This record gives sequence, C-alpha cells and structure tokens, in this order.
Amino acid sequence: MALFELRQYKVRDGKMPAWLELMEGEIIPYIVSKGMVFTASFCAEDDPSVYIWIRRFEDEADRARLYAEVYESEHWKSDLKPRIGELLIREEAIIHRLVPTRLSPMQ
Repeated sequence: MALFELRQYKVRDGKMPAWLELMEGEIIPYIVSKGMVFTASFCAEDDPSVYIWIRRFEDEADRARLYAEVYESEHWKSDLKPRIGELLIREEAIIHRLVPTRLSPMQ
C-alpha cells in the first residue's frame, strides 16, 4: 500500500518567493529525477509563511531507498541543503506520514 508524506514548512519572513523558486526550480526536479513521486504543493492562503507539499512512496523500503538516494547525495548536502536552511525555519517543520483510507482516490 502506498505511503504519503505531507510536509509543512515554515518559510522565513519575506522569503516565500525565493523558496518557491528553489523548490519548484531545483528541488522538485531533482527529487523527481531520483525517482520520488511528487504529488502536490501548496501555499497557505491564510498564512504567507506556510508551505505544504506531498509526495508518494510505494512502501517503507521505497521511502528509505529514495531518502538515501536524495539526502545522501553530494548535490543535496553541498548545494541544496545550505540554501534551504537560509529560507526555512527547519525546527518548525511538521511531517506527517499518511496511509490512504480504503476509499481514498490517492492510492
């Protein structure tokens, strides 16, 4: 059964345009190139500092393999990770692991 992650980030004041440029221009294409399934992304209408995105994994083994592929790469560690830290308040990230219910269209 599919496994989803709903990730909610707190973007530093005034940094949402720069965050969206990095996320949509570099991070999403990079993770997709490694095999991650990007499902959706959102900005909160009522809070300009909230960014939410969802990604899908086949199962826990798939998630672990893809995490290693992305987060242990030199590109992630030396290029993307430092820039992410300038734009997000990492300590305020909220990450939910989700399993779709029987009737969910997101299987």
